[in-house]
Amino acid sequence: MIGIKKTNSRMPTQMFENKTGRSDIWLITVTLALVAFGVLMVYSAGSYTAERIYGTKFYYVYKQLTGAGLGAMSMFLFSRIDYKILHKLRYVILVISVVLLAIVFLPGVGITNYGARRWINLPFFTIQASEISKFGFIVFAAAYIGSHEKSITTFRGILPVVAVGGAICMLIILEPNMSVTICMALLMIVMLFLGGAKIKHLLMIILPLIAAAVVLILVEPYRFARLMAFIDPWESPLEEGYQLIQSYYGLGAGGLFGTGLFNSRQKYLFLPFAESDFIFSVIGEEFGLFGCCIIMCAYLFIIRRALKIAMCAPDRFGSLLCSGIAAIIAIQVMVNIAVVTGSIPPTGLPLPFISSGSSGLIVFMSSIGVLNGVKRRSHKSSELLFAKPRRIRKKHAVRAARKAETPAGA
Repeated sequence: MIGIKKTNSRMPTQMFENKTGRSDIWLITVTLALVAFGVLMVYSAGSYTAERIYGTKFYYVYKQLTGAGLGAMSMFLFSRIDYKILHKLRYVILVISVVLLAIVFLPGVGITNYGARRWINLPFFTIQASEISKFGFIVFAAAYIGSHEKSITTFRGILPVVAVGGAICMLIILEPNMSVTICMALLMIVMLFLGGAKIKHLLMIILPLIAAAVVLILVEPYRFARLMAFIDPWESPLEEGYQLIQSYYGLGAGGLFGTGLFNSRQKYLFLPFAESDFIFSVIGEEFGLFGCCIIMCAYLFIIRRALKIAMCAPDRFGSLLCSGIAAIIAIQVMVNIAVVTGSIPPTGLPLPFISSGSSGLIVFMSSIGVLNGVKRRSHKSSELLFAKPRRIRKKHAVRAARKAETPAGA
């Protein structure tokens, strides 16, 4: 394999060696900056609510710092591990993801909150199984599509990916959690498209998914009420439209440069879930449009970097793995910001690296470690894609000058 040194050592050595490239310092730096900013915003957005409910304004911060610490260790670990081990463990990872989703429904194990069973109660902490399942699906889909390059262009060839994605979506919607279900469905379509599936086959999947979404909205009164509130939130300003209106107030109050850090008014029990799903509204209120643009640029940088790593990956599995990670980050960021700004109907989906929630934070930081692991094992020539254009021009200029100075026939 290009860029991978052969070794006859045992598995532990193979897991932690075979690197040819360097770590992506900029990717890690921007990620850690977003995580640190997220801890700050979780405190700003959730301190008042935490003090009223739990008696300490640092309740959400403690959980976020724990997630950040564990996520940093996991990111470092996955950076050192050879990503090919994920290919070998793809079925184990998939089974664990599905089992965790099923355990949520066991009495005494799954935690019910706001009418949904989405968390698993462990002795010292809780985990959200759906966060793990998204990345479990990415590993499986990347491994399957990567090793079935020809058959993936046929309808029969895409059925295993559709079956696994459909089963995960079914378990998630039973929680119920329609937002993550939609996120998973979009991820499945993107992975198949990147893998080479034909458009006509994708349409045969997309159209039934749209029909299923319409049915799910119509059969549940609260989902239909949310849809109506999205169309005109002032029709029910104290009920379904309340959260969206408060989000508008927060974003509008921020203006261009915001009211200043810790100066949000909406966090004082006006805006529900200010520390999690609607934290972007608090960011807009405190840092304004300018601050929101900086955050969006940071996400664009991470996504662009992930796609560059995918282009330079040593094999098809690594390329699809990185593309899937880029896709899930992009999907979740777009859906969260679209909800907060009223561009799509309200739904609960956290903002990666920033929203309160240790499970999602650990998993997303782990995925950055996987990206860096693939980058470290890419061929050295791929470093040119990560170099600045000026550096590339300078290298070419130096080479041209040396060539010109070389005597003819030397």
